Amino acid sequence: MTGIVVVGDAGLDVVARHDQPLPHGGDARARIRFTGGGAGANTALWLRSLGADTTLVARIGDDSGGRLIRAELAAAGIRCAFATDPEAATCCVVVLVDGSGQRSMLADRGANKRFAPEDVTPEALAGASHLHLSGYVLLDPSSRPAGLAALAAAKEAGLSTSVDPQAAAHIHDPEAFLADIHGTDLLMPNTEELVALTGSADPRSATDLLDTVGAVVVTAGLDGACWVDRDGVTTVPAIEAECVDSTGAGDAFDAGVLTAWLAGKSTVDVLRAGTRLGALAVGRIGPQPPDTP
Repeated sequence: MTGIVVVGDAGLDVVARHDQPLPHGGDARARIRFTGGGAGANTALWLRSLGADTTLVARIGDDSGGRLIRAELAAAGIRCAFATDPEAATCCVVVLVDGSGQRSMLADRGANKRFAPEDVTPEALAGASHLHLSGYVLLDPSSRPAGLAALAAAKEAGLSTSVDPQAAAHIHDPEAFLADIHGTDLLMPNTEELVALTGSADPRSATDLLDTVGAVVVTAGLDGACWVDRDGVTTVPAIEAECVDSTGAGDAFDAGVLTAWLAGKSTVDVLRAGTRLGALAVGRIGPQPPDTP
């Protein structure tokens, strides 16, 4: 396995953990932490924690948040192929985590909304064998052209490709999304995103997507994960873990799957690598690996 390029958001997360329901118009106690975030940055860091040579392609603001993110990612060994936006602020997400560890997010993509095709440079893809694209890029009309440019550049350079849809709520036109990712080697939805794309939560419904993508890997939380391709459906159970914060669990799962898949591991081992990292992610606060600076 050589280099992996991740194309997606990089930003700051404000994680607020609360044990009681939030009172409308009232006050609530919370435990609050600032962390790095953004689906692209999260996956890149989990990949790097597994030893992958990782490049992150993103757009940040010309502000203190952007400089902090770049410095922390670089310190972790990520090659930052960033465009700096002179006007828009760096992405920031408020993450509300309830007593069960489930999260709700208020996201301002900031400079990532202005991610442009020219931000995906040949230099960013140099030396890579695979490109992974966060669906947030494709599902926002303002950054969609850049996502399409990234997939096209990867295919022209002979890289394999993967896409995580990221957010079922933003898949308003499934046919258009599937047209955008046609020819992608690996699609990586969770169950809700699978429903948005096929109308069914049954992993076997992913066979309907195999005329569009090479294979589909579905993460289903406590129900484990499935790999779907022309040979059939392979399923592994979830790894038992205390859920402290579910933020970024899918990003970690993606990293585990990609490193094992690109290393030529068996389908079962690929799925186990994903569920192992997902379980590690939900057991800690924040969306990034424990060794992040």
